[in-house]
Amino acid sequence: MERLDGLVERYLADLRVEAGLAGNTLEAYRRDLQKWQDFLTARGVHDPTGATRPVMSEFLAHLRRSNLSPASTARCMAALRGFFRFLCRERFLQDNPLVNLKTPRPWVRLPKVLSQDEVSRLLELPEETQPEGKRDAAMVELLYATGLRVSELVNLELAHLNLAVGYVLASGKGAKQRVVPIGEVARQRVEAYLTQARSMLAKGRPVRHVFVTRRGRKLTRQGFWKALRARARRAGITKPISPHMLRHSFATHLLDRGADLRSVQTMLGHARITTTQIYTHVERERLKRVHTTLFPRKQRRGVKAK
Repeated sequence: MERLDGLVERYLADLRVEAGLAGNTLEAYRRDLQKWQDFLTARGVHDPTGATRPVMSEFLAHLRRSNLSPASTARCMAALRGFFRFLCRERFLQDNPLVNLKTPRPWVRLPKVLSQDEVSRLLELPEETQPEGKRDAAMVELLYATGLRVSELVNLELAHLNLAVGYVLASGKGAKQRVVPIGEVARQRVEAYLTQARSMLAKGRPVRHVFVTRRGRKLTRQGFWKALRARARRAGITKPISPHMLRHSFATHLLDRGADLRSVQTMLGHARITTTQIYTHVERERLKRVHTTLFPRKQRRGVKAK
C-alpha cells in the first residue's frame, strides 16, 4: 500500500486535472488533509488502511476538541470524504470508513451586503480623469452589474468581453464558463475605459486581460481591493468593504426586486441552488427588521414590552 503523502498528492493532482479546481481551493484541501495526516502519524498510522471507522470517529472528536468552528470542521471532513471516494474509486481501498459518519453542519452565516444607497454612492463618484480612475470605475460598475468573483474580474480577457451584445464570458470554479449580461451603464463605463484609458496603461504591450496596471500587466486581486477601499472612503462608506460584498449585494438586490432564484444562481455560477438560497435569508432578515421597526402594533395595549 502506498504511503499517505503520496496518495494525497495523487488526489490533489486528480482534482487539479479532472475537476479543474483553482490553486487556492487545492491549498485549502491540502491543509485540511495535512491535519488528518498529522493525527494519523502521531498514532503510528502511515497508510489509509489504518484509517478505520473508529479512528475517523476519534479524528472528528479531535477536531471538535481543537475549538474549530462547525464550518471549518465540516470543510475538513468534506475534503476527507472526497479523498476516500478517490481511494475507493482507484481501488486503493475497498470500504469507505466515512460512510454514514455524521459530521456537524456549519451554521448559516449571512453575507454582508451594501445598501442600494451605498452602492449608488460608490458608483456615482465624480468622473475620473486619470486612466487608473477610469479603470477602477469600470471595474466596480462591472462587478456590481454581473456579480462576478473578484478572481473572475481580474482574469477577464478581451476575448471574453462582448460589448456589442452586452455580456461577459466568465470562467468560474472548476473552469466552468457562463454567460452573464452586463447592462447598459456598465457597458458604457467599460467602453469608456477601453477607448480612453487602457492603451495609456498598457503602453502598447500585448496584454490579453481587460484590466491592466500602468506597467501593462494584469491587475491583481490585491490591487483591485486597494482601489475599491479608496473609492469607498471617497464615497463616505465607513464600513469595511470587499469585492465579495459587491457580489453579495448584486444577488441580494436582484432578489429584492423580484428576480427568480434560478436566474441569480446561473449568473453567480453556483453549482447548487442551496448556495444561492442564502440570499433569501438576507431578505427575510431585512423584512423582519422593517416589521419590528415600523409595525404599529408591536405590543398589545396594557401589556408592557419585556
